[in-house]
Amino acid sequence: MITPQPPKPATRTNVSGYRWGIVVLLFTATTINYLDRQIIGLLKPILEIEFRWTETDFARIVMAFTAAYAVGLLVFGWFIDKVGTKLGYSITIIWWSVAGMLHALARSAFGFGVARVGLGLGEAGNYPAAVKTVAEWFPQKERALATGLFNAGTSIGVVVALLVVPWILNHYGWQEVFWITGAIGFIWLVFWLIFYDVPARQKRLSREEYEYIISGQESKTEETESVKWVKLFTLPQTWALITGKGLIDPIYWFFLFWLPSYFSSTFQLDLKKPSLELMLIYTATTVGSIGGGYLSSWLIKRGWPTLKARKTVLIAFAGLELSIILAQFATDVWVAVGLISLAVAVHQAWATNVFTLASDLFPKKAVSSAVGIAGMAGAVGGILFPILVGSLLDSYKAAGNLSGGYNVLFTVCGCTYLVAWTIIHLLTRKPKIVTMDQLT
Repeated sequence: MITPQPPKPATRTNVSGYRWGIVVLLFTATTINYLDRQIIGLLKPILEIEFRWTETDFARIVMAFTAAYAVGLLVFGWFIDKVGTKLGYSITIIWWSVAGMLHALARSAFGFGVARVGLGLGEAGNYPAAVKTVAEWFPQKERALATGLFNAGTSIGVVVALLVVPWILNHYGWQEVFWITGAIGFIWLVFWLIFYDVPARQKRLSREEYEYIISGQESKTEETESVKWVKLFTLPQTWALITGKGLIDPIYWFFLFWLPSYFSSTFQLDLKKPSLELMLIYTATTVGSIGGGYLSSWLIKRGWPTLKARKTVLIAFAGLELSIILAQFATDVWVAVGLISLAVAVHQAWATNVFTLASDLFPKKAVSSAVGIAGMAGAVGGILFPILVGSLLDSYKAAGNLSGGYNVLFTVCGCTYLVAWTIIHLLTRKPKIVTMDQLT
């Protein structure tokens, strides 16, 4: 008689890779998100002539987006925790795709501001949904790498925009840029609805991979409990995330929205043509995003405590970010490209690990809400920072020294990461994982 053998434990050799297909979906959605977001920055030199924008007008348009983004992060973070990732992500991408297309109807700075409000509200749902999906689909030791992979879509989206926008402009006009790019989100939606569901309901997922995914995750009892959302604000872990996003996100948004204009004014870059310089800069963020996630995951696999690994790579990246201060001395375009490429790559490495802290410190049921609150803090910073950027650049432009304004901004950007790390470290000196008992 043959004795039945127990199933083999899930290992790297007998676990399939459906979860990495989910990362591809998240990466693609993030790429579309940043493609739609970046268009206004690339069209700025054209639109400011057609509609007679000042730097302050553009800053207000950016502020309208970031204000709506702040509200959207808070609302969608809560909403996605309530309805789940499949429905929540579907609604958010429909929302922002429609809003992106409606930019084509704007005929004034105010009109673009209104369209940006719609875009900001919808795009805010991307990160709460994506980080929650990673928490559902990955064991802790793989989450930073998975986050880094989907977060690389931020840079690829910008690179795609640098290729697509000039081509559409040369063949059609700026209105068609918004119509065409906005429609891409609906193509992604079809694949999401076909291929995505939570692991427990995904029929394409092998039993071995399912067992591997749920290893070390919360119990089913914890997943069915309801989070008292306001209690998140009483926890130092939440404020660590708020710091990591609130002080740093505005810097990346500055790079995202003003770098095309910086290169146009300082190095006479023609934004009506595909720009190799900007492509290299935003491609570098892919290296930072994936590399930053891989590094902390590698340390954890070597036996480092999770939080120690995250904070170690964060302090290393904060030190590297000081290099952006040297950009003010660059007189050659390729030297500026090199310094700024390093800066944005380091930022994405930082962002990947801060996002992963949410899934490290909070139970899955609260991850989307925690990310939404932290993202809202980043968006609020993004509202305030453009006020400084717009007024500073206008004053330096009036004095005939626009580059000087960018130099001041690069110095501020370089120093902020160390300040943020210090606060995060003080808030997480005693590493504790939040339990559902603290949130119910």
